[in-house]
Amino acid sequence: MFAVLTEGARQPAGFVASLPMYDLPEVREATDALWRALAATLRRRGIDAPAALTRGDPDLDAAWRAPNLLLSQTCGYPLMTGLARSVVVVATPSYAAPGCEGAFHRAAVIVGSTSTARSLVDLKDSVCAVNAPTSNTGMNLLRAEIAAVAGGRRFFSRVIHTGSHLASVEQIAEGAADVASIDAVTFALLQRHRPDLTRAVRILAWTAASPGLPLITSRTSDVAIRNALRLGLAEVAADPTLRAVRETLLLDGFAMLPKSDYRTVLAMASSAADRGYPELG
Repeated sequence: MFAVLTEGARQPAGFVASLPMYDLPEVREATDALWRALAATLRRRGIDAPAALTRGDPDLDAAWRAPNLLLSQTCGYPLMTGLARSVVVVATPSYAAPGCEGAFHRAAVIVGSTSTARSLVDLKDSVCAVNAPTSNTGMNLLRAEIAAVAGGRRFFSRVIHTGSHLASVEQIAEGAADVASIDAVTFALLQRHRPDLTRAVRILAWTAASPGLPLITSRTSDVAIRNALRLGLAEVAADPTLRAVRETLLLDGFAMLPKSDYRTVLAMASSAADRGYPELG
């Protein structure tokens, strides 16, 4: 699955690891079980993996840039607009969820269940909820879709930043916003664990596909550490004792995508700018 090179491991003191992107409380036990299994494979290969994941970091960007980062999961947009000089992509997970195709995923453009909108054009002058201005699924993919219908002019009456995909769905369900673009895996997890919430919204459209959320390590991690991570991921993806854990997380495996695939993220941003719509608004 992964190319393996050889070199002796050089480890910074006090490795940290986090998996923050799909860490809903309902799946946290499975996330921890996956990490424990992966950490065990790393220790067998001489990597001093932390016993537990770090959670609740208020500054993810700083955490992703930390030189002692062993493993985390980030978003394709910040990866391509600033993080690439600080991190190395280890692998990209594949998920078994609607809107996912191998290691690629889409975003669900959602509206309230009683919304009369039938197409993106009908969202003109509505209120848009965005999890974060640097989100690929929440902002960049939606911007690319709206650029095709905005005619180079402002489209939404207002854009509000909610802080998370979950909060964006809640804003739509409560009627505080009219539209949001939600990562396919997040939406599938919410459909499974919070059906009352997702019944209050509906999918209006799907965005174009882009590479999924990459797993990263610090650029200071040497070749041996990167190899250990990739081999460990291959092991936990195939371990029959972790089948229930993977199913809970909707996890279907890991792939190593070429860097050119992630350039799709920047191409979508450039395409929106070329249409006169450089900012979601």
